[in-house]
Amino acid sequence: VQLQASGGGLVQAGGSLRLSCAASGRTFSYYGMAWFRQAPGKEREFVAGISWSGGTTYYADSVKGRFTISRDNAQNTVYLQMNSLKPEDTAVYYCAVSRTDWASPRIPYDYWGQGTLVTVSS
Repeated sequence: VQLQASGGGLVQAGGSLRLSCAASGRTFSYYGMAWFRQAPGKEREFVAGISWSGGTTYYADSVKGRFTISRDNAQNTVYLQMNSLKPEDTAVYYCAVSRTDWASPRIPYDYWGQGTLVTVSS
């Protein structure tokens, strides 16, 4: 099982990026998926989660209204559209597969991607 995250890079404050996470080895269509991030010197934090159907989403307060999580089950891929980026969004972003059909900060996650670096310059 592999989760391959991509789409990170360097962007100016106010800019946008779209992260992708492609899963291979098995289907995760019936599991929630989420994005986490870890900034230098800080603990990993939950960013956004999406239910197996895509019908329900959950966002950290710090990204509400700026980030949008979505998924394409046919492609076994989850996305994170990030708009109005701020320097404090700088971090390594990880995708993860939930143990259930939902995704929130308190649910266990069984599979993790390798991370993609997002750097936002001021």
